[in-house]
Amino acid sequence: MLNIFARASVSRVTDPIGVWLVRLGMTPNAMTLVGTAGAVGFSLWLFPAGHLLTGTFVVWGLVMLDLLDGAMARAKGGGTAFGGVLDSTCDRIADGALLAGIAWYAFEVAERRSLAAAALICLVLGQVVSYIKARAEAAGLSANVGLVERAERLIIALVGTGLSGFGVPYAVDVALWLLVVGSVITVVQRVVAVRRSATAVPTTEAGE
Repeated sequence: MLNIFARASVSRVTDPIGVWLVRLGMTPNAMTLVGTAGAVGFSLWLFPAGHLLTGTFVVWGLVMLDLLDGAMARAKGGGTAFGGVLDSTCDRIADGALLAGIAWYAFEVAERRSLAAAALICLVLGQVVSYIKARAEAAGLSANVGLVERAERLIIALVGTGLSGFGVPYAVDVALWLLVVGSVITVVQRVVAVRRSATAVPTTEAGE
């Protein structure tokens, strides 16, 4: 949901940076890979070690590189089909690593199974939310709705870890269970949207 309202404002900041990076010889795909590798590595290092505050700021900064690959693609006159697939794939990997890192922290440091369960549920639901849209678009249907999309998932999860890092008790628990509820709502929203879209499109093949 935030993606719709924030994209234009963010682009005004990132587009000049994207032009500059392209002039330096960087490519959008390289930026995607660098950001993803960093986000995965630090998510699985800092959060399981209990460094919630440091992890929040470092991972947030690396995730922001995802905005730059799009700006760089626009600076080069538009992205490629491969670049789009790579970007979406890396997004799923980075998101999964973040929530896996939080779940690891919950098991090893906080020793709270309920928090670990929330993180794992969020991990699964986040992948499902993205898959519904991708599968729908591949079938020529529409699922372009959702209360909690990637931007919201990252903001909610990282605000929770950041506040916990500042000493706010159970902030990450509240954030993740809120994210569970929002993700369930989003899954339902997208399934309903696909169902409505499908009524106008003849079925060509059975689903999985």
